[in-house]
Amino acid sequence: MPAIVTLTLNPALDITTETETVRPTHKLRCGPAVLEPGGGGINVARVLHALGGDAVAIFPQGGPAGATMEQLLRDSGVPIAPVSTAGATRESFTVDETGTGKQFRFVLPGPELSEDELARLLAAIEAVAAPACLVASGSLPPGLDPAIFGRLATLCKRIGARLVIDTSGPALAACEGIQAYLIKPSIREVEELVGRDLRDDGAQAEAARELIARGFAEVVVISLGERGALLAGKGIDLRMAALPVPPGGGAVGAGDSMVAGLTLALARGASLEEALRMGVAAGAAALMTPAEELVRRDDVERLYAAASAGTAAEQNSP
Repeated sequence: MPAIVTLTLNPALDITTETETVRPTHKLRCGPAVLEPGGGGINVARVLHALGGDAVAIFPQGGPAGATMEQLLRDSGVPIAPVSTAGATRESFTVDETGTGKQFRFVLPGPELSEDELARLLAAIEAVAAPACLVASGSLPPGLDPAIFGRLATLCKRIGARLVIDTSGPALAACEGIQAYLIKPSIREVEELVGRDLRDDGAQAEAARELIARGFAEVVVISLGERGALLAGKGIDLRMAALPVPPGGGAVGAGDSMVAGLTLALARGASLEEALRMGVAAGAAALMTPAEELVRRDDVERLYAAASAGTAAEQNSP
């Protein structure tokens, strides 16, 4: 049975096209559309599948966009357990402006979930026999109480799974006190949670420990962009520099790839230091590939090996 379950509460069918110039009131002649299944947990599952991980993606699915997304996932071989909904799956529309290199992204809100639909999503998680980890990633659909993360924490305690959360805004703030296993906020999101600027290493590590003390999670991983990542847990404080990679892709999917790398390593019994290395390697690999590909396994493995061979993680006592 799958070692990792991902939950995407507000998935999207991502549509990408290009045009030379985006101008108001004009008909814009676009190139062919590229369709990809999207949403945090779905992206995590796609990366896990690419890396040879044993995972299944659970998500609500409705309408023509949902049917297309489901078929795309099945065609790619990603194991899925969709839950049908009355509302249609949302679409996200991206236009690349070829004349300037700018990108315009239009994201729709998505459908509301009924309590019955939400209950069936939770039941789908419980139907998976003894997963090591549950990854809840992405935004919430309109009207859904952020207290859902507390419900997920209770469910994980009951089934013996580690809860990994990657979300933002009010949904992330609602995770205070739920005692997830791991959260992965950005440095900007941590600054919002603690209410202050975090300009130096010491302030960042202190903020991570504050989130642990406030009951967000046992382990906090802060993504620092070009400065790498920070991991804090009980008795451990790790910092890893960003891995240099050649240009070739974009930042889209880097955060989801990092979560996938972290979770895959943890599900396989790796140490926190090894998990951080795998997460940073997967996030860096996403910068080397087109957004629709997310990561290549050989890139991740090569970057992880390079990080392991070098002095990539610095450990301090909190």
